[in-house]
Order: sequence, then C-alpha cells, then structure tokens
Amino acid sequence: MENELNAVAGAKIIYLIRRKQTTSREEIIAHWFANHMPSVIKNQHDSAAKGRRHATKYIATLFDADRNGEHPWDGMAQLWFDAPLRMPKIPHGTTPTDTFQEKAEPYVPWMTTEYVVMDGDLPVQPLTLNDPFPCTRSGFYKISFLVKAKEGTDYEAFFAHWLGLHVPNVRSTMLKVGGFRYCVSHSINPQSEPYAGLAELYFADESGWESYKKVIQPDGMEEWVDGSGGLVLPARTEMIGIP
Repeated sequence: MENELNAVAGAKIIYLIRRKQTTSREEIIAHWFANHMPSVIKNQHDSAAKGRRHATKYIATLFDADRNGEHPWDGMAQLWFDAPLRMPKIPHGTTPTDTFQEKAEPYVPWMTTEYVVMDGDLPVQPLTLNDPFPCTRSGFYKISFLVKAKEGTDYEAFFAHWLGLHVPNVRSTMLKVGGFRYCVSHSINPQSEPYAGLAELYFADESGWESYKKVIQPDGMEEWVDGSGGLVLPARTEMIGIP
C-alpha cells in the first residue's frame, strides 16, 4: 500500500444479531428498525448532551440468506465509541427492554479496532416525511467475512500478516474489479471472541463479488484462518441510526 494503514481512533463495537426460532425474518427487521433503533439513537444523543460517553456513529447491516437459504446471523449493529465499553455481566436482551429484544436472542458487544482501507462513498439520505433517522440505504452489494482463527493462533503474527500482506492483496483486487469500499476490524481481545476479525467489502453489484472471487490470489492467510469456522455473509441493505 502507498501509505501506512492506521487504525481508526477509538473502538468499533459490533453486535451480531440472531432472531429467536419463533421469530420470522420480517418481524426481527420490523422491530429492529421501528422499536429498537429509535431508542438507541435517543440514548446516544441524550448521553452526548450530558457529556457522557456516547456513540458517534451507528449503522446496522441486514444480511441476506446464505447459499443454503439460511441466516446464520440476521444482521449486525455497529457503533463507534471513543474507547471500548465494559462487557456486560449478562447479555443484552436477557431481560428485554423492547419488542426487538423480545424477538432476538440475547447478544453481547464485540470490541474491535477498525482500519478503513478504501473509503468509498456510501450516501446518507435522511428521511423527509418522518423523523430523519433511522433511515436505510441500498444500491450496493456487501460481503462481510467473519474470520475465525485456528486454535493456538499467534494473533500478533496473524494480524501483522493480515494488515501487511492480505490487505494490500485484497485492495489491489478490489481496484481491479470495481470494489469501492473495504474495511477491516480486528478483535481487541481475540482469545475471548468467537471471531478474530471482520472484513467488509463493498461492490456496486453482485457481479463485482463474482469477479473478485476469480481474481483474488492466495497470500498465506490460510496459515491462520479456520475456513470451516468462519462465515461469508452477503448484504444489500443497511439501516442508519447515526451517520
């Protein structure tokens, strides 16, 4: 890469969301957007007004079904803070505070450090006939790699390879096939998380992803990555709470 890749200041907190077996896909999305996101937005704005720690950005990705027509995760919420949060004693939603949490499995924060490799434009169009936020956006094809490391991984070596060799390889491939945004998030405490990190790749449409798979070349990531334990999840829609 031409310039050294620097971490985004603060912490990117990820919440992976899965609906309960008794909840339909449509239900979880409806209650997430209508009943949960507005309260999260309000709480963050209230905290900011009082000078308390608050999220400066809040985005949720809605995953499409995988190749088997299933949703290993329905989506993920991402909130950016100035520092990692304290881990809750019990998962959020264990005692529901809204209908969304009644419909979702309890969830916990996943603390990560983010690196924005390609900062392609993702427009935000606040609503005009309702409250401006939450709103939605589409018109892209996003691939999220939930990366699981092999048992006994040397995370310092793994992350160094990821940023030093794999990121330039992916970036070069993205430029060749028309990808426009690429972000990597590394677990702050990878030994205690189910995933070592997250990679997010944005293309104009699905054809970009298909071209990417044909062009990308091996670079040694397989030395550390547990291919059977990770997930590759497509998405076409994001919900925006705080842009």
